[in-house]
Amino acid sequence: MVLATLLWSVAGVVTRQLHQQNGLILVFWRSSFTVLAVLAWLAWSQGLRRAWVDVRGASHLLWLSAFFWGVMFTAFMVALTLTSVAQTLLTDSLSPLIAAVLGWLLLRHRLPGRTWAAIALAMLGMGWMVWHDLQSPTSSTQLLGMLIALAVPIAAASNWVSLRRAGSGVPMQAAVLIGALLSALAVALPAWPVGVDFHDLFWLGFLGVFQLAAPGLLAVWAAQRLAPAEVGLLGLLETVFGTLWAWLGAGEQPSRGTLIGGALVLTALAANELLGWHRARRRTVQTWLDAETP
Repeated sequence: MVLATLLWSVAGVVTRQLHQQNGLILVFWRSSFTVLAVLAWLAWSQGLRRAWVDVRGASHLLWLSAFFWGVMFTAFMVALTLTSVAQTLLTDSLSPLIAAVLGWLLLRHRLPGRTWAAIALAMLGMGWMVWHDLQSPTSSTQLLGMLIALAVPIAAASNWVSLRRAGSGVPMQAAVLIGALLSALAVALPAWPVGVDFHDLFWLGFLGVFQLAAPGLLAVWAAQRLAPAEVGLLGLLETVFGTLWAWLGAGEQPSRGTLIGGALVLTALAANELLGWHRARRRTVQTWLDAETP
């Protein structure tokens, strides 16, 4: 999962090296390379015929999940071309809290006080960043970028809630593949012509294969072996590393407002995950002690 996080985190700094900054064109090429990479993986790991059988036998939830993946793939790259890497990643990191609220509304999951406190602190941090951006000459573009970036955690949270509500398995690798295909098809016409130079094509291929397809497959594997809190905490590293790489590799220094607001958001997320992890471990230990007591 750490490797997946590190691979995810390079999206911003690589995007800043591109000559082409039309977000829809970048979406088309990155998603297209992702389709090819996941297809190659499925052909090698299980065979395309077996993958097709899994798709045909899956419920309609596969297509809903693929739609959410497509939204995430599209919104992320478009947002990166409109606002800073740090603000895009911080907005994306809200996924666990949005999922918690959707779970409370739709699944009637009870939310502990620590989660409500984390939501309030994260909203304060996002509000601080938005207020600070209003003072900038490019405030309208940056705010539009943050609004588009917000589609990523909303889609991710909706994907999680829909899968939990149905309680049925979905071939996630196929969902990622179809999501990337939907993303590429959705932007093909409005982005046309989609020509890029060889320099950009190389880096977009890198993004599609090593920044999106490979870490996505690794994350699916890791999520089956790690506790949700561990996955959530490791996922926060993407925000930290992604901002750092953009700062060091592209000279994109976060503003003071972004640093303060981002610190509030990350503190809220990390504290919520750590407290939940600690409480779950205490419950496990207590259960073990009760079982050992004659």
